[in-house]
Amino acid sequence: MFRQMLRAKIHRATVTDAHLEYEGSLTVDEDLLDAAGIRPYELVMLSNLNNGERFTTYAIAGKRGSGEIILNGPTARKALIGDKIIMFCYEFYAEDEAKHHRPTIIQVDDQNRIVTKP
Repeated sequence: MFRQMLRAKIHRATVTDAHLEYEGSLTVDEDLLDAAGIRPYELVMLSNLNNGERFTTYAIAGKRGSGEIILNGPTARKALIGDKIIMFCYEFYAEDEAKHHRPTIIQVDDQNRIVTKP
């Protein structure tokens, strides 16, 4: 049996921009992706703390050290610039792996700079 469990989370990131006319995805500062272990083009689930919206897209790497979190394409309608969001990545784990699994959780400040990580 496999269990789908949280593998990575970036907590309370601030949306810095939105590009409705882009083909889709979520641009994330590459430093944040690396710290969380999220790969470009990987599926991410997002939860908007300001309005309760939950949506799914894929991550693309943004400029390192920029702090950018940009909603592209249709996801640009799911949050406003300045909204706080949580990014989640899930993975399937075998039962024996699941018993000992601990996700990577990254917390960021208002400029999307890493505050804590494991």
